[in-house]
Amino acid sequence: MARLSGERLVHEVCNRPFARAGLAGEAGLDEAIAAFLRSGAARREADWQAGGAVERRHYRVTFARLAYRVEPVALVSFVDQTAEVRTEDTLRREMATDSLTGLPNRGGFADALEAMIAEGAHRWAVLMIDLERFSRFNACLGSMTGDELLITVARRIKGALRGRDVLARTGGDEFGILLAIDQEDEEADQVARRIHHALSTPFRLSDYEIRIGCAIGIAFGGNDTRVAEDVIRHAQVAMKKSKGSKAAEAYSTQALDSAREEFAMETSLRRAIENDQLHLVFQPICDLATGRVESFEALARWTDEGGSAYSPVRFIPVAEESGLIVPLGRWAIDTAARTLAGWDQRRGRDCGVSVAVNLSPIQLQRDNIAEVVGRALDQAGLAGRRLKLELTESAIIADPERMARVLMSLKALGPTIAMDDFGTGYSNLASLQKLPIDLLKIDRSFVTGMLHDRDKVAIVRAILSLAQALGMATVAEGIETVEVGQTLAALGCTYGQGWAYARPLEAEAAYAFLLERNG
Repeated sequence: MARLSGERLVHEVCNRPFARAGLAGEAGLDEAIAAFLRSGAARREADWQAGGAVERRHYRVTFARLAYRVEPVALVSFVDQTAEVRTEDTLRREMATDSLTGLPNRGGFADALEAMIAEGAHRWAVLMIDLERFSRFNACLGSMTGDELLITVARRIKGALRGRDVLARTGGDEFGILLAIDQEDEEADQVARRIHHALSTPFRLSDYEIRIGCAIGIAFGGNDTRVAEDVIRHAQVAMKKSKGSKAAEAYSTQALDSAREEFAMETSLRRAIENDQLHLVFQPICDLATGRVESFEALARWTDEGGSAYSPVRFIPVAEESGLIVPLGRWAIDTAARTLAGWDQRRGRDCGVSVAVNLSPIQLQRDNIAEVVGRALDQAGLAGRRLKLELTESAIIADPERMARVLMSLKALGPTIAMDDFGTGYSNLASLQKLPIDLLKIDRSFVTGMLHDRDKVAIVRAILSLAQALGMATVAEGIETVEVGQTLAALGCTYGQGWAYARPLEAEAAYAFLLERNG
């Protein structure tokens, strides 16, 4: 006699005679038992040797009061596994859930995507979202405030979605969204715009008001999609492109090809740095009043083993993205210092010029740049004043307080500190005044064509007035004609650089140019 009520998950074990009676099928288990009791087929089975073999199935059924007899040649037994299965379900949900936000994690998101693929949905989209500057907020304000920011961001994104859309936290500061497309792919763009709008309102955390942006990549799938991870990867490729464009980007095969080219370039560049296959060229910076060479800007050049030359416009961003800019920057500082020391030796004395080296924002953040510069000067036997260090406005505004400390430590070594591409960033005068900046470089975008554009002349005049007020020298980049150089000199610019004087030169040609100009 057995009495079970309610829905239970049971494990049925039946021996071969019971199975041969045709009563162990996928039909409801209670009907199978009833049929077994009515059947004489099982009781006619007399092969006791068959009793050792079993078949196993799981059923979710409703039991009522049931009486039956157990024959020796046909046996079925039931074990209630409800608690075990519920525990498994709970663990599975916990493994697929982000503990901080309560959203699906990367595994749960992939499961939802796999389910969408299995259903054969006609059209759908995956959006991958990466928060800008989150690591900086987390480091400055602490992990608890960072967690609070993530929870708030998740709520805002959720509020921008439709009820059936799936939002997941797929990484530290990365979120994924699964959208069912009803009609047009434009629906995904509309969701992306709503998310940008939702995040545009400042976040109030503790005593801070924080603005945080995001990069959004979109990839589309449909009933021909087979692998969930491919769609996620495509969306991440588009997300990387979005970081540069500052707008939501949809995946295209060209984007994947570009990403693959960058990875290949990264591998080749790492090998080139390790094998000393890069070299420096030097562009003269001349005194606009006298025409004498005041300094040279050192610029990296790379030609691979196959003889293909890569533009810095291509390989420098790859170096910054991959972190290779740190060893590349160290190499540039060391090589520039050694080259200048070599010119001094050939001249038999101080050759009268300095050399300028560009510092990347990534290099300033990740490397002990003061130690690198100090070591390079010591090894080359140069005074600190023989070196110029150029950095961009973006390097300063990323973390003004830290950059102030770094620049002070560099200034203590004696180099000239120059702000490159001035006028294209977002520096405020208050922070600029506090930093040990000696020289402003006027971006070429204001210099090129300035003789035919009154607005450009006005901008250049304003920068020169600012530099004079702050006691800074100035260098104008991109001077292509003598007339432009004369105009800049008349406006009060100190130095000039550009093809009107010389293109970037190999070290030997640069030394010859120095002797020719300076005697």
